[in-house]
Amino acid sequence: METTPRTEKPWHGILVAAALPMRDDLSVDFDAYAEHVQYLAAGGCRGIVPNGSLGEYQTLTPEERASVVETAVAAAGDLPDAFSVVPGVAAYGALEARRWTEQAAETGCPAVMLLPPNAYRADSDSVMAHYREVAKVGLPIVAYNNPIDTKVDLTPALLARLHGEGLIVAVKEFTGDVRRAYEIAERAPGLDVICGSDDVVLELAVAGSQGWIAGVPNALPVECAALWEAATKGDLPTAVPAYRRLHPLLRWDSKTEFVQAIKLAMELAGRRAGPCRPPRGPLTAEQDTAVRQATAYAMRSDVAPADVAPRASSRQS
Repeated sequence: METTPRTEKPWHGILVAAALPMRDDLSVDFDAYAEHVQYLAAGGCRGIVPNGSLGEYQTLTPEERASVVETAVAAAGDLPDAFSVVPGVAAYGALEARRWTEQAAETGCPAVMLLPPNAYRADSDSVMAHYREVAKVGLPIVAYNNPIDTKVDLTPALLARLHGEGLIVAVKEFTGDVRRAYEIAERAPGLDVICGSDDVVLELAVAGSQGWIAGVPNALPVECAALWEAATKGDLPTAVPAYRRLHPLLRWDSKTEFVQAIKLAMELAGRRAGPCRPPRGPLTAEQDTAVRQATAYAMRSDVAPADVAPRASSRQS
């Protein structure tokens, strides 16, 4: 599937929160990662977000983390201009996040994705100061609102402050509360709302979301790109059946074991993913079976949809 010309901004369309292939000895397989970038582009995705939680950035050495961005940019250099690399630059403190943003700028990335401070439960003024520091670099910032992990909620009112001061251009919304898209649009006109939870993508696309920073396309880019295209065009007769088929797998993006689940789905789809680094351990036998069934159903096999993905606890940091 060929990539279509990029929309106006590099954070629009499907950007994949990229999983990081590991060898059996838990070293990073950079060759497989470079190939994965090109595979996602060929599958219809518009870009990649290295060094997010799905990329296990918390477990990487500084050298590995820098190399992940450099590898993605080099791989994207062989692709049409339709594909962009928007790294995650999350860190405990603003100074470190700023350094990662400087590295992204030096590598040629057009924007970055930034969580609020996550070393402690920061108040609004601390959040503002965090984004002000990173904004000094000059790259556009996509804020990432994931209060499940960070314990800091970028509420619509706080997003309006950040956007009003010119600190952010978009927000990846991971609360799962689709009502927020409408309030954000009212409070911060011009702030792009990006879907961050795979299992509410149809609802947010209908609400006008300009992009989807997604996990499941690591395994099934073509199917997810088709869903996104139909949803954003308002073609619900096509989008809804596709969404129902994918939803048991999309749900895993919001579970504690999301990295292990998506890596298993990749392997089932014929992609190299490998194990996860500690502290993430293997899936239980029940979880493994559920992911296998959900993936098979998403790939249009004859597996029945009912109960293919039992509920699990919300993702924790």
